[in-house]
Amino acid sequence: MSLIVQGAPIYLAERGAGSPTLFLHGNPDSAEMWNDIIARIADRYRCFAPDLPGMGRSEAPAGFDFSLESMARFTGDLIAAAGIPTPLNLVVTDFGGPYGLTWAITQPEKVRRIVIAGGVTFSPDYRWHPAARQLRTPVLGDMLMALLTPALFERSMRPNAPNLSAEHWHQVYALSYAKRSVRRTALRMYRTLDPRDYAGWYERLTVLITTVPTLVLWGDKDPFIAPTYAERFGSARVEHFPDNGHWLALEAPEVVADRIATFCAE
Repeated sequence: MSLIVQGAPIYLAERGAGSPTLFLHGNPDSAEMWNDIIARIADRYRCFAPDLPGMGRSEAPAGFDFSLESMARFTGDLIAAAGIPTPLNLVVTDFGGPYGLTWAITQPEKVRRIVIAGGVTFSPDYRWHPAARQLRTPVLGDMLMALLTPALFERSMRPNAPNLSAEHWHQVYALSYAKRSVRRTALRMYRTLDPRDYAGWYERLTVLITTVPTLVLWGDKDPFIAPTYAERFGSARVEHFPDNGHWLALEAPEVVADRIATFCAE
Protein backbone atom coordinates (compact mmCIF):
# COMPACT_ATOMS: atom_id res chain seq x y z
CA MET A 1 0.00 0.00 0.00
CA SER A 2 0.99 3.64 -0.33
CA LEU A 3 0.61 6.33 2.31
CA ILE A 4 1.68 9.95 2.60
CA VAL A 5 4.51 10.76 5.01
CA GLN A 6 5.86 14.31 5.20
CA GLY A 7 3.99 15.05 1.99
CA ALA A 8 5.58 12.22 -0.02
CA PRO A 9 4.13 8.89 -1.22
CA ILE A 10 5.75 6.05 0.72
CA TYR A 11 5.31 2.38 -0.09
CA LEU A 12 4.61 0.13 2.90
CA ALA A 13 4.17 -3.63 2.92
CA GLU A 14 2.12 -5.11 5.77
CA ARG A 15 1.62 -8.78 6.51
CA GLY A 16 0.80 -11.07 9.41
CA ALA A 17 -0.65 -10.79 12.89
CA GLY A 18 0.83 -10.53 16.34
CA SER A 19 3.53 -8.39 17.89
CA PRO A 20 4.20 -5.35 15.62
CA THR A 21 7.61 -5.53 13.95
CA LEU A 22 9.15 -2.87 11.71
CA PHE A 23 11.78 -3.84 9.11
CA LEU A 24 14.05 -1.14 7.63
CA HIS A 25 16.22 -1.97 4.60
CA GLY A 26 19.38 -0.40 3.24
CA ASN A 27 20.96 0.55 -0.08
CA PRO A 28 20.36 -0.47 -2.86
CA ASP A 29 17.46 -2.51 -1.53
CA SER A 30 13.76 -2.08 -0.84
CA ALA A 31 11.11 -3.69 1.34
CA GLU A 32 11.44 -6.74 -0.93
CA MET A 33 14.64 -7.77 0.84
CA TRP A 34 12.62 -8.84 3.89
CA ASN A 35 10.09 -11.02 1.99
CA ASP A 36 11.61 -14.41 2.82
CA ILE A 37 11.98 -13.50 6.49
CA ILE A 38 8.49 -12.06 6.85
CA ALA A 39 6.97 -15.12 5.15
CA ARG A 40 8.49 -17.27 7.90
CA ILE A 41 7.28 -15.25 10.91
CA ALA A 42 4.01 -13.66 9.72
CA ASP A 43 1.98 -16.22 11.66
CA ARG A 44 3.34 -14.72 14.89
CA TYR A 45 4.28 -11.14 14.03
CA ARG A 46 2.52 -8.26 12.33
CA CYS A 47 5.26 -7.15 9.95
CA PHE A 48 5.70 -3.71 8.38
CA ALA A 49 8.35 -3.03 5.73
CA PRO A 50 8.56 0.32 3.94
CA ASP A 51 10.60 1.42 0.97
CA LEU A 52 12.68 4.19 2.57
CA PRO A 53 12.48 7.76 1.17
CA GLY A 54 13.61 7.97 -2.42
CA MET A 55 14.20 4.20 -2.61
CA GLY A 56 12.20 1.53 -4.40
CA ARG A 57 8.62 2.73 -4.88
CA SER A 58 8.83 5.60 -2.37
CA GLU A 59 9.54 9.25 -3.03
CA ALA A 60 11.71 11.47 -0.87
CA PRO A 61 9.90 14.36 0.82
CA ALA A 62 10.72 17.77 -0.61
CA GLY A 63 13.84 19.16 1.06
CA PHE A 64 14.64 15.87 2.80
CA ASP A 65 18.27 16.25 3.88
CA PHE A 66 19.14 12.70 5.00
CA SER A 67 20.68 13.94 8.23
CA LEU A 68 20.37 11.73 11.31
CA GLU A 69 17.84 14.11 12.84
CA SER A 70 15.74 14.05 9.67
CA MET A 71 15.87 10.25 9.48
CA ALA A 72 14.66 9.95 13.07
CA ARG A 73 11.74 12.30 12.40
CA PHE A 74 10.79 10.45 9.24
CA THR A 75 10.66 7.08 10.99
CA GLY A 76 8.48 8.50 13.74
CA ASP A 77 6.16 10.12 11.19
CA LEU A 78 5.97 6.87 9.20
CA ILE A 79 4.97 4.89 12.29
CA ALA A 80 2.31 7.47 13.15
CA ALA A 81 0.94 7.71 9.58
CA ALA A 82 0.71 3.93 9.24
CA GLY A 83 -0.82 3.52 12.69
CA ILE A 84 1.80 0.95 13.67
CA PRO A 85 1.20 0.00 17.33
CA THR A 86 3.98 0.61 19.82
CA PRO A 87 6.04 -0.59 21.54
CA LEU A 88 7.30 -2.43 18.49
CA ASN A 89 10.13 -4.73 17.53
CA LEU A 90 12.68 -2.96 15.31
CA VAL A 91 14.78 -4.83 12.72
CA VAL A 92 17.41 -2.86 10.78
CA THR A 93 20.27 -3.32 8.35
CA ASP A 94 22.60 -0.96 6.44
CA PHE A 95 21.05 2.53 6.02
CA GLY A 96 17.96 1.24 7.81
CA GLY A 97 20.16 1.43 10.91
CA PRO A 98 20.43 5.23 10.99
CA TYR A 99 16.70 5.54 10.25
CA GLY A 100 15.60 3.12 12.95
CA LEU A 101 18.22 3.53 15.66
CA THR A 102 18.05 7.33 15.75
CA TRP A 103 14.28 7.09 16.12
CA ALA A 104 14.66 4.49 18.89
CA ILE A 105 17.08 6.79 20.72
CA THR A 106 14.55 9.63 20.65
CA GLN A 107 11.51 7.41 21.42
CA PRO A 108 12.82 4.61 23.68
CA GLU A 109 9.45 3.93 25.25
CA LYS A 110 8.13 2.89 21.81
CA VAL A 111 10.71 0.14 21.27
CA ARG A 112 10.27 -3.37 22.64
CA ARG A 113 13.19 -5.23 21.01
CA ILE A 114 15.95 -4.29 18.54
CA VAL A 115 17.54 -6.63 16.01
CA ILE A 116 20.55 -5.37 14.08
CA ALA A 117 20.71 -7.77 11.15
CA GLY A 118 24.27 -7.01 10.08
CA GLY A 119 25.80 -4.26 8.00
CA VAL A 120 25.21 -1.32 10.34
CA THR A 121 27.81 1.07 11.67
CA PHE A 122 27.02 3.69 14.27
CA SER A 123 30.58 4.49 15.36
CA PRO A 124 32.10 7.97 14.90
CA ASP A 125 35.46 6.42 14.01
CA TYR A 126 34.15 4.37 11.10
CA ARG A 127 35.83 5.11 7.76
CA TRP A 128 33.79 4.83 4.58
CA HIS A 129 34.65 1.87 2.36
CA PRO A 130 36.28 2.57 -1.06
CA ALA A 131 33.07 2.40 -3.12
CA ALA A 132 31.33 4.84 -0.77
CA ARG A 133 34.30 7.21 -0.92
CA GLN A 134 34.00 7.23 -4.70
CA LEU A 135 30.27 7.99 -4.55
CA ARG A 136 30.91 10.76 -2.03
CA THR A 137 33.33 12.45 -4.45
CA PRO A 138 31.66 15.17 -6.58
CA VAL A 139 31.74 14.56 -10.34
CA LEU A 140 33.29 11.09 -9.95
CA GLY A 141 30.33 9.74 -8.01
CA ASP A 142 27.86 11.36 -10.40
CA MET A 143 29.64 9.84 -13.40
CA LEU A 144 29.69 6.38 -11.83
CA MET A 145 25.96 6.55 -11.16
CA ALA A 146 25.18 7.89 -14.64
CA LEU A 147 27.11 5.06 -16.32
CA LEU A 148 25.58 2.28 -14.19
CA THR A 149 23.91 -0.30 -16.43
CA PRO A 150 22.15 -3.46 -15.20
CA ALA A 151 25.12 -5.60 -16.29
CA LEU A 152 27.68 -3.30 -14.67
CA PHE A 153 25.63 -3.15 -11.47
CA GLU A 154 25.43 -6.95 -11.31
CA ARG A 155 29.18 -7.36 -11.96
CA SER A 156 30.03 -4.83 -9.27
CA MET A 157 27.75 -6.40 -6.66
CA ARG A 158 28.54 -10.09 -7.16
CA PRO A 159 32.08 -9.97 -5.64
CA ASN A 160 30.63 -8.26 -2.55
CA ALA A 161 27.90 -10.89 -2.13
CA PRO A 162 28.92 -14.12 -3.91
CA ASN A 163 26.10 -16.05 -2.22
CA LEU A 164 23.49 -13.99 -4.09
CA SER A 165 22.63 -14.73 -7.71
CA ALA A 166 22.94 -12.54 -10.77
CA GLU A 167 19.15 -12.73 -11.11
CA HIS A 168 18.75 -11.31 -7.62
CA TRP A 169 20.82 -8.24 -8.52
CA HIS A 170 18.94 -7.76 -11.78
CA GLN A 171 15.71 -7.64 -9.77
CA VAL A 172 17.22 -5.20 -7.26
CA TYR A 173 18.40 -2.94 -10.07
CA ALA A 174 14.95 -2.92 -11.70
CA LEU A 175 13.37 -1.65 -8.48
CA SER A 176 16.15 0.75 -7.52
CA TYR A 177 18.96 2.07 -9.68
CA ALA A 178 16.93 1.75 -12.88
CA LYS A 179 15.37 5.00 -11.65
CA ARG A 180 17.41 8.20 -11.78
CA SER A 181 15.63 9.42 -8.66
CA VAL A 182 16.95 6.44 -6.67
CA ARG A 183 20.48 7.06 -7.91
CA ARG A 184 20.20 10.68 -6.76
CA THR A 185 18.92 9.51 -3.38
CA ALA A 186 21.85 7.12 -2.93
CA LEU A 187 24.34 9.88 -3.72
CA ARG A 188 22.63 12.25 -1.28
CA MET A 189 22.66 9.64 1.48
CA TYR A 190 26.35 8.88 1.07
CA ARG A 191 27.27 12.54 0.85
CA THR A 192 25.14 13.74 3.75
CA LEU A 193 26.00 11.07 6.30
CA ASP A 194 29.41 11.50 7.90
CA PRO A 195 30.49 8.95 10.52
CA ARG A 196 31.61 11.84 12.72
CA ASP A 197 27.95 12.85 12.96
CA TYR A 198 27.33 9.74 15.08
CA ALA A 199 29.20 11.34 17.97
CA GLY A 200 26.67 11.79 20.74
CA TRP A 201 24.16 9.51 19.03
CA TYR A 202 26.50 6.54 19.51
CA GLU A 203 26.81 7.14 23.23
CA ARG A 204 23.03 7.48 23.56
CA LEU A 205 22.54 4.23 21.63
CA THR A 206 24.81 2.26 23.95
CA VAL A 207 22.80 3.59 26.90
CA LEU A 208 19.54 2.62 25.16
CA ILE A 209 20.80 -0.92 24.59
CA THR A 210 21.29 -1.37 28.33
CA THR A 211 17.51 -1.08 28.75
CA VAL A 212 16.07 -2.30 25.42
CA PRO A 213 17.03 -5.93 24.66
CA THR A 214 19.11 -5.95 21.48
CA LEU A 215 20.31 -8.80 19.27
CA VAL A 216 23.19 -8.25 16.83
CA LEU A 217 23.54 -10.69 13.91
CA TRP A 218 26.66 -10.23 11.81
CA GLY A 219 28.03 -11.68 8.58
CA ASP A 220 31.78 -11.74 9.09
CA LYS A 221 32.54 -11.63 5.35
CA ASP A 222 31.03 -8.15 5.10
CA PRO A 223 33.42 -6.27 2.76
CA PHE A 224 32.24 -2.87 3.98
CA ILE A 225 32.23 -3.10 7.79
CA ALA A 226 34.64 -5.22 9.85
CA PRO A 227 33.24 -7.94 12.18
CA THR A 228 34.62 -6.08 15.21
CA TYR A 229 31.90 -3.45 14.77
CA ALA A 230 29.29 -6.01 15.87
CA GLU A 231 30.51 -5.74 19.46
CA ARG A 232 30.59 -1.94 19.44
CA PHE A 233 26.85 -1.67 20.03
CA GLY A 234 27.40 -2.91 23.56
CA SER A 235 24.81 -5.68 23.32
CA ALA A 236 25.21 -8.84 25.36
CA ARG A 237 23.64 -10.78 22.48
CA VAL A 238 25.93 -10.95 19.44
CA GLU A 239 26.07 -13.81 16.94
CA HIS A 240 28.63 -14.01 14.14
CA PHE A 241 28.10 -15.87 10.85
CA PRO A 242 31.53 -16.67 9.39
CA ASP A 243 30.24 -17.77 5.97
CA ASN A 244 27.98 -14.78 5.28
CA GLY A 245 28.47 -11.15 4.39
CA HIS A 246 26.81 -7.73 4.33
CA TRP A 247 23.41 -8.98 3.12
CA LEU A 248 22.96 -11.55 5.89
CA ALA A 249 19.16 -11.27 5.82
CA LEU A 250 19.14 -12.19 2.11
CA GLU A 251 21.85 -14.84 2.30
CA ALA A 252 20.44 -16.74 5.29
CA PRO A 253 16.75 -15.82 5.65
CA GLU A 254 15.81 -19.05 7.40
CA VAL A 255 18.36 -18.55 10.16
CA VAL A 256 17.73 -14.82 10.52
CA ALA A 257 13.96 -15.39 10.68
CA ASP A 258 14.45 -18.01 13.39
CA ARG A 259 16.68 -15.71 15.45
CA ILE A 260 14.23 -12.80 15.14
CA ALA A 261 11.21 -14.91 16.04
CA THR A 262 12.92 -16.52 19.03
CA PHE A 263 14.43 -13.32 20.37
CA CYS A 264 11.27 -11.22 20.02
CA ALA A 265 9.21 -13.95 21.71
CA GLU A 266 11.29 -13.79 24.88
